[in-house]
Amino acid sequence: MTPPTQIFLPTHGGQLRQIASRYGFEPEQLIDFSANINPAGPPASVLIALQQALGDAAILVAYPDLELTELKKALGEASGILAENIAVANGFVPLLEAALRSLKIARCFLPVPSFSEYRQTLTNAGVEVAQYYLPQGEGFSYQPEKLLRAALDNGCDALLLANPQNPSGALCGAGGMRDLVEMAAKHRIKVLLDEAFIDYVPTESLTRSAVELENLIVFRSVTKFFAIPGLRVAYAVSSASSIQNLNDRLAPWPVSSLASEAASTALQDSAYVEETRRENYLRRTWLEREFASVKIFTYPSSTNFLLLRFAADVDVQLLWEKMIAEEQIVLRSCANFEGLAPVHLRTAVRSEAENERLVHGLERVLLRMKR
Repeated sequence: MTPPTQIFLPTHGGQLRQIASRYGFEPEQLIDFSANINPAGPPASVLIALQQALGDAAILVAYPDLELTELKKALGEASGILAENIAVANGFVPLLEAALRSLKIARCFLPVPSFSEYRQTLTNAGVEVAQYYLPQGEGFSYQPEKLLRAALDNGCDALLLANPQNPSGALCGAGGMRDLVEMAAKHRIKVLLDEAFIDYVPTESLTRSAVELENLIVFRSVTKFFAIPGLRVAYAVSSASSIQNLNDRLAPWPVSSLASEAASTALQDSAYVEETRRENYLRRTWLEREFASVKIFTYPSSTNFLLLRFAADVDVQLLWEKMIAEEQIVLRSCANFEGLAPVHLRTAVRSEAENERLVHGLERVLLRMKR
């Protein structure tokens, strides 16, 4: 088929309806490697719980629990913390907005490349942004002492970080990250830490540390790992006083009863959790080897996605488009990741068959582009 003359680049992953409409496909004809969602789909236990909930009219007739008691209990048990240290909302952005207001952040240090919603949320909240370019040669990894020194030089009162980092997947070990938080505390600097993908390396999380470190707020996602992003559940963890101040700035009924039921059930499905981690590791390492064999560079990742770097002579945006038009595969365009050279694409880790199709598809398209 003939691609549109102007390349369409979505600002987020997972925009299959837009892309399918743009390129003349049905959404189910496309394989989505642009969104970092568990390819296993939701746990069977979640689907059963939702079906049972929908069989009870009271679930829909009654307002959700304002305190989200059962959900916070499940989150607390999964994380080893108390409900009083947890705030819940329908996604990361409302939690970050509430945190910025409650902490009265004036100037935030933002290492890039990073998720585009970070800067947008900071700007919308009237917070000044001090941008810092992470070195590509270091795999965009965090160097705690360098980060703190740069934050101090820029007069920042907060740092907004992601661990593992997005879009690179780079991990800063829990020890190094805790050192950074403790050093920042000495200078009265708050640390806002997005751990959306820490479920793949849970031993490196600072979720429990956030309870005792007064200058730290950790943000977690439930929906990516458990493949239920349509239900929108995220939570923040900090000291009891910080969480109270954050909760005071959240709208009432931040998540629906059905979303609460699904997330609570998912968090208790330990078999699903362990299988996801095992399968993701095997599939990611297989992809890394296969990409290396066809001369596509991948950055070290601890997540369910890989950042790909292509040769300088490859038109990456045209490659992104041709993968859709010719192979029905949607990768994540990295055009809107600040501080990232235009030779990158990001891919999720999916099933074995889909991953194999991705590697062969890229190989075919790259070969055709050279002719």
